[in-house]
Amino acid sequence: MKKVLTIQDISGVGKCSLTVALPVLSAAGLETCVLPTAVLSCHTGFQSFTFHDLTGEIPAIEDSWETEGFQFDAVYNGYLGSPEQVHLVEDIVSRFLKPGGIYVADPAMADHGKLYPGFDADFPQAMQELCTHADICIPNLTEACLITGTEYVEEGYDRKYIETLLMKLHEQGAAVPILTGVSFDPSYLGAMAYDSEQKSFVEYYTKKEPNAYHGTGDLFASSVVGALVRGRKLPDAIRIATEFTHASIVKTLQDPEPNWYGVNFEEAIPYFLRLLSD
Repeated sequence: MKKVLTIQDISGVGKCSLTVALPVLSAAGLETCVLPTAVLSCHTGFQSFTFHDLTGEIPAIEDSWETEGFQFDAVYNGYLGSPEQVHLVEDIVSRFLKPGGIYVADPAMADHGKLYPGFDADFPQAMQELCTHADICIPNLTEACLITGTEYVEEGYDRKYIETLLMKLHEQGAAVPILTGVSFDPSYLGAMAYDSEQKSFVEYYTKKEPNAYHGTGDLFASSVVGALVRGRKLPDAIRIATEFTHASIVKTLQDPEPNWYGVNFEEAIPYFLRLLSD
């Protein structure tokens, strides 16, 4: 069984970060190990939340793992609780990623043109450093603009704008950048990537639903990691992740009492497994 380490926060309430990554990667048939970067009462989309930074715990955890000889086929980070954790993630990748393994960075820090609460203007530079070393980097449009110093355009952009963003991310060091939340048609939404091995762009779209939900970026990234570690090629992984994310949104819209704070991915997991087995 392949072994994946995911490094991100955990929220007691709110479907995001570890409460998405752990079930999705486990459902993909992967042994999923976790390293929480922070503990929150609920995610930052709520009006009130507590936040406990776990930066000080991570070095001792690393030493324990080294004593036990743990190694991982993939390391995947999401939301980090502090700039100091960027260097700790770099250390973890160098110490615990198996030769030939993949490192996936999701620079979860912003959306809709602004940083999440708790992050200052210097934080994008720290996340850009991680993406520089990543085999795969998965930002949304806002995060990609912050990392590359590009003017943020929320809608009405053209294909050249997205392709330029992807090439900037690649030139900064990310072997394969995948940009989420891409839409060239108001009826469709999806993702676009630059495949540096094939020197070509890859894209996939599904119908754009009327509502947006927290945690869909985490769901997409976790699905991509699961598919890639299972041996799927990049275009297939993007297709699977996009379809699964869309199916989860549809399940949420069908719920007579949907939670506003996250998607109903749980009931879409059987579809995810069918996509993986096709």
